[in-house]
Amino acid sequence: MELRSSPGEILDRVARDGEVFVIERNGQPKACLVPVSFLLPDVSPERIAQELDRLRERNENPTLTINENKELAINFREIAVGEKVVISVVLPHGYPNAAPRIQVQPLPSDAPHLWPDGTLAIFGATAMWNAKSHDVVYVLSLVRLWLKQYAAWRKTGEWPKSAEGRS
Repeated sequence: MELRSSPGEILDRVARDGEVFVIERNGQPKACLVPVSFLLPDVSPERIAQELDRLRERNENPTLTINENKELAINFREIAVGEKVVISVVLPHGYPNAAPRIQVQPLPSDAPHLWPDGTLAIFGATAMWNAKSHDVVYVLSLVRLWLKQYAAWRKTGEWPKSAEGRS
C-alpha cells in the first residue's frame, strides 16, 4: 500500500538508503524493488562511455567485466617482467567519487606495495584521488609505473624510490 500512496518516496528510499521492498499481491510476493547496485555497477553510463572513449583515443583495447560485487572492471593485458598479466581497474559503486581499486594478476603474494586484499597500493591516501581530474587513463599510467618498479624489485630485491621521493 505504501508504494501506491507514495511511489516517489519509496523509490528514493530504495536509491538513497538501500532499502529493499517486496511487493505482494493477494498476500503473495510478486516482485522486489532493490537498488540498481544489487544488479549493475552504480556508475553513470555517461562516465563509462567517456572513460572508454579516452582509452580508445590512446589505442587501448580493454575488456569489461562485472565482478561479484556488481562493480565494473576494465581489464588490460600486459607483459610485466616477461610474464603475461591482467590489469583490472575496478570502478567501485559511486565512481568517480570513490577511487578505483587496481589488481594485477598474477602477482606473488610477497610483492611489496599491495594492500592486504591484494590490490595495488597506488592511492596511499584518499587525497591522492581527485574525482574531477583523474580517470582510468590516469590510473593506467600509475599502474604502468608501478609495474616498472615491480620489475626493478624482482631484479634487485629493492623497491625503487620514485622521482617525487615516494616509494
